[in-house]
Amino acid sequence: MSESFSVQSHTGPYQVHFAGGALARLNTLVSGTIHVLVDARIARLYEEPLRGLRAASVTLVEAEERAKTLEEMPLYVRKLLEQGFRRHHRLVAIGGGIIQDITCFLAATMMRGVDWLFFPTTLLAQADSCIGSKSSINVGSFKNVLGTFTPPREVFIDVGLLRTLDERDVRSGVGEILKVHAIDGPESFQDVAKAYDRLFEDDAVLAHYIQRALRIKKRFIEEDEFDRGPRQIFNYGHTFGHAIEAATEFAVPHGIAVTMGMDLANFLAWRLGHSDRQTFDRMHPTLRRNYRGYETLSIPGDRFFAALQHDKKNIGQREVTAILPDMRGCPVRVQRPADAPFQDACTSYFEGCRLA
Repeated sequence: MSESFSVQSHTGPYQVHFAGGALARLNTLVSGTIHVLVDARIARLYEEPLRGLRAASVTLVEAEERAKTLEEMPLYVRKLLEQGFRRHHRLVAIGGGIIQDITCFLAATMMRGVDWLFFPTTLLAQADSCIGSKSSINVGSFKNVLGTFTPPREVFIDVGLLRTLDERDVRSGVGEILKVHAIDGPESFQDVAKAYDRLFEDDAVLAHYIQRALRIKKRFIEEDEFDRGPRQIFNYGHTFGHAIEAATEFAVPHGIAVTMGMDLANFLAWRLGHSDRQTFDRMHPTLRRNYRGYETLSIPGDRFFAALQHDKKNIGQREVTAILPDMRGCPVRVQRPADAPFQDACTSYFEGCRLA
């Protein structure tokens, strides 16, 4: 175990470990009776190290949105019970955000709450979602409307697991790393921006910025675990990113949509007087590099604005709640009407500035 740190939560502290060769050493890292939920793709890629896994049960899950619906949950519960699951047993999640959401929700609700552990295998999960306690599942066509705050007891981060990701998935995770460093301030963002190329070339550099992103996030979630105040700043890029995803029928990977959402937030802040042009100009080259290949993708305005209006963070029907940079270049929470100037600025971004 190379390094660890703890995160304080309402259920007590939980540990985050940086562990090379984690799947091959899983039997030594985890004790007691465990039931594993694993991304079916990961199970195929790492068949050899997982073959000797000492577990009471192993459930393969195709990591698709339909797998994390309320309608699917009874199937997982039934299988676990048929495999002898008991209150003192533990769940182990091996995969990305979908496997995390499923396992976390089950851990929060089965037997009125059981312990779970997480081996994140995507950069999005390793650099962001693995800490913070949140889980969300879908109900029918309604995305992420049920969830809990139930942290894992331990998280094991192995950067070596990211080598099987394609470049698009890595850039999606890098989008979250860029977001977290931007929240920490202009100097932190410039630091990771200078290292941008090396994030894709050097495991040690990537591991450094994953850990740094988690330590930044740790400060916020320990202050506001239930996302009622300061932690909401982590929606930077997400309000617009989610609308971009919806408008394109999810043709843009999440973290890349968030990258474009940050760029749009910076542009809007400048055009609408919340910030100056310097923040947009400073961050745009790096953000654009991260969403390259999607610059010319059509984003229908009617779908985009409709998705914005349905964002769950909005308070009124005609207002948008978003995170925009202020005059210092620091993201802050803003409520503003989705009026003609706002819509015109969004249109200007999609039709011109996104391509520049």
